[in-house]
Amino acid sequence: QRQLVESGGALVQPGGSLRLSCAVSGFTFDYFAYGWFRQAPGKERDWVSCISDNTDYADSVKGRFTISRDNAKNTVYLQIDNLGPEDTAVYYCALGPHVTPCAAISEYAYWGQGTQVTVSS
Repeated sequence: QRQLVESGGALVQPGGSLRLSCAVSGFTFDYFAYGWFRQAPGKERDWVSCISDNTDYADSVKGRFTISRDNAKNTVYLQIDNLGPEDTAVYYCALGPHVTPCAAISEYAYWGQGTQVTVSS
């Protein structure tokens, strides 16, 4: 069964950290690139980061977010540090073509269901 399953979302205090995971199944994991997106309440879904042969980040998260992948575990990670209320959103991972630079990926074919991150004191 082809699926992407996110986990790791939580309620955290400002300044805290989280590591989100995206477990990929039913695909040849290392053939593809992956992206993370987020959607805050009442807003559109925004691109956050991607990984293929390179990594890239939205300007709003550079220096605080780190994307990585473990081909042996078929898992993509998003390390989020120094969380702020503006990071509150549902975070989605997505699978796309293995394009480099990954920021050039125009369409992601498969998506997970999302994991909620809430930053509040």
